[in-house]
Amino acid sequence: MPLITFFTAPKPFTDPHIATIQRNAIKSWTLLPDVEVILLGEETGLAEAARELGVKHISNVARNDSGTPLISSMFQLARDAGQRSNSELLCIINADMILMPDFVEAAKQVIKLKDGFVLLSQRWDLNLTEPLDFSGDWNHRLSSIVHRQGTLHRPAGSDFFLFPRSCYQDIPNFVIGRAGWDNWMIYKARKEKWPVIDCTPSVMIVHQNHDYSHLPGGKSHHEHPDSYENIRLAGGQAAIRYTILDSTHRLVGGKLARPKLSYLRFMRGVELFLRAIFFFLPEDMIENIARPKRWKKRIKKILGNR
Repeated sequence: MPLITFFTAPKPFTDPHIATIQRNAIKSWTLLPDVEVILLGEETGLAEAARELGVKHISNVARNDSGTPLISSMFQLARDAGQRSNSELLCIINADMILMPDFVEAAKQVIKLKDGFVLLSQRWDLNLTEPLDFSGDWNHRLSSIVHRQGTLHRPAGSDFFLFPRSCYQDIPNFVIGRAGWDNWMIYKARKEKWPVIDCTPSVMIVHQNHDYSHLPGGKSHHEHPDSYENIRLAGGQAAIRYTILDSTHRLVGGKLARPKLSYLRFMRGVELFLRAIFFFLPEDMIENIARPKRWKKRIKKILGNR
């Protein structure tokens, strides 16, 4: 019986670099103990990769009008599969993220401490262009490379969510690979009063850098029309402002601790306070009042005009 069911909707395996980093990531998951891996979709090369890597493949994922998989369908398929295999936890994860054994250890620690929760973390960004060597002590070799060459990503954007199978039963029809839905996952957990646990101090999650050539014009997904639809489905800007800074706990040394106050967390608290006070204003006006980045832009503009 697996502890964790991983599920993801990879990009097509047509671009050589994307194919390489996706194989690196998925292979790393298969080497973890007590897990099962499910690849969702019918993208080019996906079925072949699933057979090659020895993981499950489910093709019948619901899609939007543009043909991009819907997260609600992905969750339902993974939940059904997890129920059949009786795994306790589900983990939606981007197909370019390399995991190491510390990830499963963190999951085992958290499940002993809490019933309903969501586990997330900051990622380490690393340039990888070749297939990883998974022989021997591969994870320690990779960890050493990451510390020398990688960069810890700022606490914005989440590349995985680990949670008990009973959580997130009502997912809107978000589109995968676009902005907004990951922020909503944190908003939803806070709304339901589930602990949002940041495991950055205990786990190294490695993101393999890539470009956005798979998107129109090679632009970031933040500018894609599907991202605007995700924001609408989330309920507006307030619901997609949630980040790792909104975590309620940190996993440190196998124990849960409250996050330490930092400048970023303090400013996030100010933002939430202002949103609560000015809730009756139009959304655009609330954004201008509540978001610290917009204050800085206005101050620079005022000072620059003098």
